[in-house]
Amino acid sequence: MTVELLVLLIVVVTALAFDFTNGFHDTANAMATSIATGALKPRVAVALSAVLNLFGAFLSVAVAATVAKGIVRLDAVSGHELLIIVFAGLVGGILWNLLTWLFGLPSSSSHALFGGLIGATLASLGWSGVIWASGSDGVVTKIILPAVLAPVVAALVSAIGTWLVYRITRTSAEDKVTEGFRWGQIGSAALVSLAHGTNDAQKTMGVIFLALVAHGTLTKNDELPLWVMAACAVAIAAGTYLGGWRIIRTLGKGLVEIDSPQGLAAESASAAIILTSAHFGLPLSTTQTATGSILGTGLGKGAEVRWGVMGRMVVAWLLTLPLAGVAGAICWAVAHFVGGLAGVLVVFGILIALSTVMYLRSRRNPVHTGNVNEWPGAATDGPGVIQDSADGGQAKEFGSTSHSAQV
Repeated sequence: MTVELLVLLIVVVTALAFDFTNGFHDTANAMATSIATGALKPRVAVALSAVLNLFGAFLSVAVAATVAKGIVRLDAVSGHELLIIVFAGLVGGILWNLLTWLFGLPSSSSHALFGGLIGATLASLGWSGVIWASGSDGVVTKIILPAVLAPVVAALVSAIGTWLVYRITRTSAEDKVTEGFRWGQIGSAALVSLAHGTNDAQKTMGVIFLALVAHGTLTKNDELPLWVMAACAVAIAAGTYLGGWRIIRTLGKGLVEIDSPQGLAAESASAAIILTSAHFGLPLSTTQTATGSILGTGLGKGAEVRWGVMGRMVVAWLLTLPLAGVAGAICWAVAHFVGGLAGVLVVFGILIALSTVMYLRSRRNPVHTGNVNEWPGAATDGPGVIQDSADGGQAKEFGSTSHSAQV
């Protein structure tokens, strides 16, 4: 086995590892509301989501093309240098995914990946190495603008949908409304899972395509190989089944208390927006879309929104691209300084070490199917009724060393 082939294999394995983290990081986007309302049992929800993510990955390759050809100027770099850029970007994305998962923050896996790639590209090629804007393509058009618009549009659509739902059903029996919308939630959550597979699995497909182009196995005009699609589909499905309970709890219980009609409105809005973006090749943040939809349901119902939690989410969104970029740039610098296969192995070892540390830290205060619907720092007055403490009940939940507040 040649050194170039070994580096390629490490890059592909790292890409699939990112896809796996994407799966458990983003399970909440599809299933948090269904779990919170009791429409689906937690383990059933993630199993259903995993299967539909698997199938959704095969529906389109438009987003994969955007990732593969719309971030790095392929005419400015090739070979081993491009492989190192891709590898460093992936490591940066994985580390940010794991860090935000540890603190239960539903940040964007997509932007973590893009930030890592952009940071590694800037470190290697400078400002000109990134496709910032090129007609209807480029980072600004395909990534930044959708990131700004998606949560706003999702919140507006779900707020209107929620208001209409409660308006239409205001004279109906509450128990029948709840039961009916819980059944509806199963369908809408399934649709979001399908949409998530269609959008997010393709991002890793695009990255592996970049690596294959760098190695010379493919040219930038070749079709995406079926084995790449299948491997990414399986990786994201496996990660989805793992659960990502910390983030599910934040989205399902931390932002707003959700009833079944709200859950259906949020999931329907998210699915419509994500599928539309996938059709046009926009690598949308499904996390931001889902969060915007959940926020909109609270506004549409007139329910209490925990703005402190929302504020921390927004801060995480704003930091994702730059900090994942910094991580990607540092990883590139380490790999470049050490050089060759040794540099790749050193960065890979750093990834394993830091991932292990974060995993072990998460075991101190685990979140699982038994406590996923229990929001820390809030008092419970009966099933499904939560009252915030005097300080909002959220002062310490992210990064706190308190056992009761740790997510």
